[in-house]
Amino acid sequence: MQPYPFERLRQLFAGVTPNPAYRPISLGIGEPRHATPQFIQDALAGDLATGLAGYPPTAGSPALREACAGWLQRRYGVQVDPATQVLPVLGSREALFALAQTVVDPTQPGATVVCPNPFYQIYEGATLLAGAQPHYVASDPARNFAPRWDLVPDAVWARTQLVYVCSPGNPTGAVMPLQEWKLLFELSDRHSFVIASDECYSEIYFQGEPPLGGLEAAAQLGRSDFKRLVMLTSLSKRSNVPGMRSGFVAGDADILKAFLLYRTYHGSAMSGAVQTASIAAWGDEAHVQDNRRQYREKFAAVTPLLEPVMDVKLPDAAFYLWAGVPDAWKSSDTDFARALLAQYNVTVLPGSYLARDAGGANPGQGRVRMALVAETAECVEAAQRIVQFIQSHTPDP
Repeated sequence: MQPYPFERLRQLFAGVTPNPAYRPISLGIGEPRHATPQFIQDALAGDLATGLAGYPPTAGSPALREACAGWLQRRYGVQVDPATQVLPVLGSREALFALAQTVVDPTQPGATVVCPNPFYQIYEGATLLAGAQPHYVASDPARNFAPRWDLVPDAVWARTQLVYVCSPGNPTGAVMPLQEWKLLFELSDRHSFVIASDECYSEIYFQGEPPLGGLEAAAQLGRSDFKRLVMLTSLSKRSNVPGMRSGFVAGDADILKAFLLYRTYHGSAMSGAVQTASIAAWGDEAHVQDNRRQYREKFAAVTPLLEPVMDVKLPDAAFYLWAGVPDAWKSSDTDFARALLAQYNVTVLPGSYLARDAGGANPGQGRVRMALVAETAECVEAAQRIVQFIQSHTPDP
């Protein structure tokens, strides 16, 4: 197992003294920083007296499962059984990890988990600790950095037990279209692997149509039983409550039955107070629309500033800019990040830290991830500093 990207970033910056003429601005960590809506805080505080007084059931309350199912119906137009096809989780991260422990059988020869590259590192850690080996699917810059599932060899699919899909993607923001879902479903039918659809960025998007979800794609293709499919989502980005650690999974009832059994041993029941606040959050869309508006304003202000000096464009969704560094820095995105911090006190995450070498190349090399999570003015100031930094290092023609 490898250190998490932020530990590597800390090591990279060891010994760097940022320019004291600039206040620090971090675009490095994808942690929501918009204010938590007051009504969610009130719901959480209002249930503390009773919500902490007993052990909560691992399956969550019927009211919470019904709230999650209701949101799925309103957002995606899909019907699920709250009793058997929905399970609350402590945020999507722990569920992504635990799901691999549930569905992977390490006794099978060559047990493999397929994931995009670059990727959210929990996929890799979950794979290795489940006793399987990861297979990395490189993203394609020509297709807005969508993974090329069609290039995975048949021999790999034959030993695959789990596929992690991230749509909208982290760090690229790419959204998977229906045709690619159809391809994965057909491959799953042929090889019996489970698909885990990580959709925690689904409510931050920039075009008119909201991103297609995994259950939604399955329903459109006539797969209403959601066989071998589990979607995972969270309130962290949608509702600006990362500290509440609240989300849910939904899909194949047989998988969720086994997942619930695993979780009774895993010790991952959600407190009653958090369940009450979660019900309130899943039931309201006004704060989500305002959250999306704030991100749209930031991207509209920042992207045009960076486009003349970096390979960057508006993503499909999520709150990251996946930016190519200038040619002078292509061989070392880490040097770019280190020098930017030293000279202009702006933190970005090297793209190579979010990917693995595969097929002789690291698909994150030469790019950086910028999380536009701060207020608009701070993000704009960071972009202006980045422009100044790049221009000061660009030789005259």
